[in-house]
Amino acid sequence: MSNQKIWLSSPHMGGTEQNYVNEAFESNWVAPLGPNVNGFEKDLEKYIGQESFVGALSSGTAALHLGLIILGVKAGDEVICQSMTFSASANPIMYQGATPIFIDSEKETWNLCPIALEEAIIDRIANGKKPKAIIAVHLYGMPYKVDEIHAVAKKHEIPILEDSAEALGSHYKNQRCGTFGEIGVLSFNGNKIITTSGGGAIVTKNQEAKDKVVFLSTQARDNAPHYQHSEVGYNYRMSNICAGIGRGQMEILDKHVALRRKMHDFYADYFKDIDGVTVLSEPNEDYFSNHWLSAIVIDPSKNNGKTREDLRLALEQENIESRPLWKPMHLQPVFEKYPYYGKDVSEKLFDNGLCLPSGSNLSDDDKNRIKTVLNNFFQ
Repeated sequence: MSNQKIWLSSPHMGGTEQNYVNEAFESNWVAPLGPNVNGFEKDLEKYIGQESFVGALSSGTAALHLGLIILGVKAGDEVICQSMTFSASANPIMYQGATPIFIDSEKETWNLCPIALEEAIIDRIANGKKPKAIIAVHLYGMPYKVDEIHAVAKKHEIPILEDSAEALGSHYKNQRCGTFGEIGVLSFNGNKIITTSGGGAIVTKNQEAKDKVVFLSTQARDNAPHYQHSEVGYNYRMSNICAGIGRGQMEILDKHVALRRKMHDFYADYFKDIDGVTVLSEPNEDYFSNHWLSAIVIDPSKNNGKTREDLRLALEQENIESRPLWKPMHLQPVFEKYPYYGKDVSEKLFDNGLCLPSGSNLSDDDKNRIKTVLNNFFQ
């Protein structure tokens, strides 16, 4: 049996990406504008629906940063952020000189806890500082509790910046993730459902907001024959070449989602008869996850003391990549001094959770190798 590396989530090409890239070279459109950029934005707008307006950018982090700017976040403001997430959700808050306020997860979707969210908002207001925005994340492709979270946000009149970096193709009550917040964010990093090698996009509800994003992402150059700038700008626009890769990837997006979901089903079926292991799955039929990453939680008390770290090392020994869940932001050295609201749900998930190989390009041989390690570990 081959011992070739099995990655957690590797890029998966569909075959037509090269055609779009070749067109960019042949027409000399290699700058951060051109037919592929426009076409990729239109492809995304059609896919996610809700009369959305999409701006293609250099990364999901850039989209989050510009999203905060569009929402008016400035130095000294406070921004609420889900604690269990990748650091890119929180870093842009710091870019703006604002203060992150971290919130615990709930147990069903592992996302922002609506109870802790409202407690935090009430407390921050009582302390004289109403939060300027809420960053809610669809973790590992699992939609957050949209109805509950947005009810709290609406009650307190705080806009939501929806981090859908991991959730392209997911939906809640048949509405695509990325379209619920005042601003939505997508990522096309190399390990995502589809990739542009590196890249992201911002989703807005009107043309005016998109135009502002494009303006800021191209160094905020004023409409003048010379280089004139009245605002601080950023070099955040996606290149026409990267967008060409994205256009090819859009043609196979639904196929990739189906294959990721199939990997989730593989794990759900395997672990259904193993005590002490829980697979992250949709709470009910309102939720549809792309299962970007399939993740489990291991209870050592029901597995003879075996931990998620023991399993990670067992997989690593067979050249199979797995990874602990995101370490919550309130536990990170760079963020540990900032306020945190909630209990210990995200901490326990981090202590006991593991992401397993989830790529849309995993073969039957790959699955058999993974299953062999799991058999040896649990049985």
